Amino acid sequence: MAPFFYHPHLPAESLLELDADTSHHIAQVLRMHTDMPLHLTDGSGTLIHARLQAVSKKSCSVSVEHRSTCARNGRTVSIAIATVKNNSRLEWFVEKATELGVSQIIPVLTERTEKQRLRIDRLRQIAVAAMLQSQQVWLPQLEELRTFAQLIRDWEGQSLQRWIAHCVDQEKKEIAQCDLSAAVGILIGPEGDFTESEIAQALAADFNPVQLGNTRLRTETAGVVAAAWLRLQQ
Repeated sequence: MAPFFYHPHLPAESLLELDADTSHHIAQVLRMHTDMPLHLTDGSGTLIHARLQAVSKKSCSVSVEHRSTCARNGRTVSIAIATVKNNSRLEWFVEKATELGVSQIIPVLTERTEKQRLRIDRLRQIAVAAMLQSQQVWLPQLEELRTFAQLIRDWEGQSLQRWIAHCVDQEKKEIAQCDLSAAVGILIGPEGDFTESEIAQALAADFNPVQLGNTRLRTETAGVVAAAWLRLQQ
């Protein structure tokens, strides 16, 4: 299949100029040449089938052969996940969640969060690369870091099922038993879990406790398990 490239703003013209980074990748890494096919997406559902018209390591142009708008496949899934001390683990989660087609990723600052600063720009680059590698046309909405309280308030006003995955012993649904027919948001806790006050705050805001299996998972693993279940069980 022809390679995919990201172009955040796709004008209506039939001849498009590509940016320097994309042009370098086409000319120097993939060694593509004129008249070869490729795909472009803006990460918002637009898919363009195009053909290379001019190739150089600093500037490439393509002619548009077909343009279409693709609807999102499956339910809307939002994952709010506590940041972790090791950056590479959160980056791994963002990559895998993007490949699985998650709609929104929200890093959350909790009472037990150790990492309080993030490079959102790097996470977005990882999401773009994962979208292209998996040949999708929808990029997850990657939000800025929010506090736990902000996340609770934001989701209270939205029409979605709200779940919280925590480790405290109480009655919970298995994720396989949950209603998978509507938009859903799931909150994944930090290393050391949510505090009792955070859990109480979420339950008071109509979050439902959910269990992701019979073993205790790392934060990023729990996020991927939730993403896989919610995206793939249609």
